Amino acid sequence: MSSALHKAIALILSADAELLNILSVTARMSLQSSLIALLLGVPIGIWLGACRFPGRGALVVVNRTLMGMPPVVCGLLFYMLFSGVGPFRHMKLLFTVKIMVMAQVVLITPIVVGNMETYVAGIAPNLRETAKGLGLGGFKTFALLCNECLYPIISAYLLAFGRSIAEVGAVSMVGGAIAWKTNVMTTAIMQYTNRGNFSLGIALGMILLALSLMVNIVISGLQRRLSR
Repeated sequence: MSSALHKAIALILSADAELLNILSVTARMSLQSSLIALLLGVPIGIWLGACRFPGRGALVVVNRTLMGMPPVVCGLLFYMLFSGVGPFRHMKLLFTVKIMVMAQVVLITPIVVGNMETYVAGIAPNLRETAKGLGLGGFKTFALLCNECLYPIISAYLLAFGRSIAEVGAVSMVGGAIAWKTNVMTTAIMQYTNRGNFSLGIALGMILLALSLMVNIVISGLQRRLSR
């Protein structure tokens, strides 16, 4: 164990080419998918939390169901759609970073929507009264809601990024964990551990934890500044 740990530290310090490639693919996939999920999920979540209309309850239930979607089910769905017998096979996206991002967005967006909907549902009645008293239109009321939701928006992004960087089921199915192309930290850890290459697996695990810690520190700092 100690020798594997020493080798892992040496790999990190030596900037191993394969390690850097895995980190690059992971960063691209996680940042793109979490940002897209945030841009899609925040408006939908605010809309569901603030508005009252027929069928809203059903939409909330559907979204909460999607929040618990097993990653392998999402991966299977995308695999069937984009494989050689699927309706979107001509797009040739299977085993690429792009389809990994798409699968991640489907998994992550309901989480963002659910968090925003829960928060906005609690503050929307008072804000609606304030907006009505000020004579604000629909767009300005939405902007006011967004301004009041800065703290939960940051929290939602933290959840989205954390889910994205830690995902393994869907990305391994649609990405194939191909070396130097679609291999990310989670799939690489599984591969190298199965091969007995514990040093690289530990190195990736250490970096994964370090990245999560850094993101949490940055987000916590932003939240403290916004709360002042």
